[in-house]
Amino acid sequence: MRDGFWRQEAKPLAWLVVGFLVCFFLPVEWLQDSPRLGNAFWEALYLLRWYAREHVLLCLIPAFFIAGAIAVFVSQDSVLKYLGAKANPFLAYGVASVSGSILAVCSCTVLPLFAGIYRMGAGLGPAIAFLYSGPAINVLAIVLTAKVLGVKVGVARATGAIVFSILIGLIMAWIFRHEQLEKIAPVDLENEENSRPLWQNAVFFGTLIAIVVFANWANPQEANSLWGLIYTYKWVLTGISGVILALILVFWFHVRSRDVLFVSTVVLLLTLRYGQQPVIPFSGAVVGLSWLLANTKGECRQWFEESWGFAKQIMPLLLLGILAAGALLGRPGHEALIPSQWVSQAVGGNSLRANFIASIVGAFMYFATLTEIPIIQGLVGSGMGEGPALGLLLAGPALSLPSILVLRGIIGWRKTAVFVTLVVVMATLSGLLYGHFFS
Repeated sequence: MRDGFWRQEAKPLAWLVVGFLVCFFLPVEWLQDSPRLGNAFWEALYLLRWYAREHVLLCLIPAFFIAGAIAVFVSQDSVLKYLGAKANPFLAYGVASVSGSILAVCSCTVLPLFAGIYRMGAGLGPAIAFLYSGPAINVLAIVLTAKVLGVKVGVARATGAIVFSILIGLIMAWIFRHEQLEKIAPVDLENEENSRPLWQNAVFFGTLIAIVVFANWANPQEANSLWGLIYTYKWVLTGISGVILALILVFWFHVRSRDVLFVSTVVLLLTLRYGQQPVIPFSGAVVGLSWLLANTKGECRQWFEESWGFAKQIMPLLLLGILAAGALLGRPGHEALIPSQWVSQAVGGNSLRANFIASIVGAFMYFATLTEIPIIQGLVGSGMGEGPALGLLLAGPALSLPSILVLRGIIGWRKTAVFVTLVVVMATLSGLLYGHFFS
C-alpha cells in the first residue's frame, strides 16, 4: 500500500516541491528593477494593439469568410478524385500542389485527408505533394503573410510551397518506387455535387478575394502608377465588390432581399457619416454579412458556421501567439526579453548555418495556424534575415513534432524521415536563394 501511494503521489509531490522552490528563490528585486521585463510587458500590448488595428478587421475576418465559403461550396471529394491512380501525372501533381489553397486545410485536417488519398490508391508522390502544400499555402496564411511580412515574402512563400511540394513528391516517389503502397483505413469523404454552375462559384470567390485585396491595398511609392491609382480608389473598388456580393446573396444564395437592402442602407449611412474612417463602415458590413448568413437557412447558415468555426479555433491562439511574440521579441526596433543580438547571431544574415537553423526549428516546432506570422515578424525585427524567415515559413506550417509522430503511423519511419529531411533541405535552400537574390 505504501509503495502504491508513492507511485501515485510522487508526481504531484514533485510539482509541489518545484513550485515551493520557485517561490522561495523568486528574484523579486531583480524582476522589479529589470527594465527588460517591463519593456517585454508593454511590447506585448503594443504589438497586440497594432495587430488588431491593422490586420484583424480588414484582413483576418474577411479571410475567415473566404475559408468558410471554401469549406461549404467546394467539395473535397471533387478535388481529391484528381489524385487517383488513373489520373494524369501532370494533373495529379498540379492539383496536389495547389489544393491546399482550395481546401483551406490546416495542419490538423491534412493528415486524415492524406491518409484517405494514400489509401485510395494515389501515388506516393502526389499524396506527399498534397501533404506538404496543404497547410503551407492555406489561403489565410498566404493573405496574412503578404499583409504583415510584405508582398515579396508572401509570393515567395506561395511559389516555394507549390514548387517544392512537386519536387519533394517526385523525389519521394523515385526513392520508394519499388515499394507497395500500404493500405490505410478510408476517411469519410462524401460525394457532393455543387448546387450552382462552376462560373457562378468562380465569380463568387473572385468577389470575396477582391474585397480582401482592395481593402488591404497598400500605398505604393509610385503615386502616378497603376498601383497608385488603385490605391486612390481602393475603397470605391471595395464598395463595388461589396455591391456585387450583395447581388450574389440575393439572386444566387436566395437571401431575403429586404434584409440585404436593410444592411446595405446601414453600410451606406455609415459610409456617408464616417467616410474618413473607412474601417467603421467596413466593420458594419462585416457585422451585417454575419447577421444575414446566420439568419438564412441552408448553405448560408453553414457558411457562417464554418467561418465562425475558423475564427473560434484560430483567433485565441493567434492573439496568444502575438502576445508571446511581443513579450519575447518586441516590435521592430524595440527590445523585449530576448536581446536582438542573440537572434542576429543565430539566424541573422543569410548564411547556410542561419537558414539551416531556421528550417530545422520550423520543422519540429508546433505553430498553431497563422501564429508563425507574428512570431517571424518579431524575429525579423530582432535581426533575423529574410532568407531564414522564408525557410521557417516553408518548414514550419508543413511539419511539427506532433504531425511527424502521426505521419510515422501512416507511412512508416523511413518515409517520414526522408520527408522531414527533404522539407528541411528544401526550406534551407529556398531561404538561401531568396536571401541572396531578393532580400
